[in-house]
Amino acid sequence: MKITVLKENLKKGLAVVERIVGKSLTLPILNNILIKADKTYLNLISTNLEVGVKYWILAKVEKEGGVTIPSKVLSSFIANIPEDKISMDLKENTVKIDAKNYKTQIKGISAQEFPIIPDIETTEYTEIDAQPFCEAIASIIGFCNQNQSRPELSGVYINFDKDAIDFVATDSFRLAERTVNLKSSIKGGFSFILPQKTAAEVVNIFAEEQKVRIYYSANQVLFESYFSETKQPKIQLNSTLIQGNYPPYKDLVPQKFATTVTLSRDEFINQLKTASLFSTKTNEVRLELDSKQKQINVFSQNPDVGENQSNMEAEIAGKDLSVNFNYRFLLEGAAAIKTKNISFELNTEEAPAIIKPIGEKNFVYLVMPVRSV
Repeated sequence: MKITVLKENLKKGLAVVERIVGKSLTLPILNNILIKADKTYLNLISTNLEVGVKYWILAKVEKEGGVTIPSKVLSSFIANIPEDKISMDLKENTVKIDAKNYKTQIKGISAQEFPIIPDIETTEYTEIDAQPFCEAIASIIGFCNQNQSRPELSGVYINFDKDAIDFVATDSFRLAERTVNLKSSIKGGFSFILPQKTAAEVVNIFAEEQKVRIYYSANQVLFESYFSETKQPKIQLNSTLIQGNYPPYKDLVPQKFATTVTLSRDEFINQLKTASLFSTKTNEVRLELDSKQKQINVFSQNPDVGENQSNMEAEIAGKDLSVNFNYRFLLEGAAAIKTKNISFELNTEEAPAIIKPIGEKNFVYLVMPVRSV
């Protein structure tokens, strides 16, 4: 292998692939990045055996070949050298790097020892705008279940319909659904459960890309961006999927409500943050809905700290209620909404409540009350 590449491009590529380098003591090769020169591209590859990432960089390739290099050593070295062209020449698994004022050798391991990232078993793909796709995942990813006893709840459920994509996450105590309406129809009728860590990397890696192609099979998924001029792949992320059936979550979302509240999102968040200072380890706060006074009273109490009561104006239609919630669940649900006002819909002291943005129909957040003992 013998190539010349711009330092800036190499640095960007390394920043992407080193995100999922496996920090493994039992399989040291996972601590390495595979670099391969092929035709007019330098390909950087990393894997932790569950997720694999490939990144292509335009390069002047004088001789094709490949080797694996310790990720930390290579990325740290490249980050510290001047912005200029870099020459890399491979001799017996040692890469000689020539850059401005630097002549360096880094010992590697044969490319033959690097794990094979399996190819996905399909050539069909769905292509969508990358930014709304990543924003939707980012808005709900924090609501996944952290308990692996129900693995199907530990990931983001993504359902592709003809004209929209639904993104869902739940930990059994709250559930968030974000819908992205599509400008043009796609081939729909399929869905999968994406591991939470993989979902986070999709956001980090593809958020700045223009388009993303999604290749899906029964047990894995491939996300791909490409060079617009040539359609040559630019970044690929290949991941295993969580197996199992996602629960029929739409059955959990109430369609009718005894009480509907319209209130200021920012003021609601501020009052919850204040109430949290006086909450116990259970994070419990009480909301009292007063339709006559047109206000919500927020109350929290901690025997070791004290108590706090505040109120805020709200439009309340329906019966008065007093309901206990985990303040953190309410905060995170409201924070996922960007509109000025929100809708808070309830039925009873023990039934699930719904938080929605006013003026938008693309987000639903369901939260369970805390049952009084």
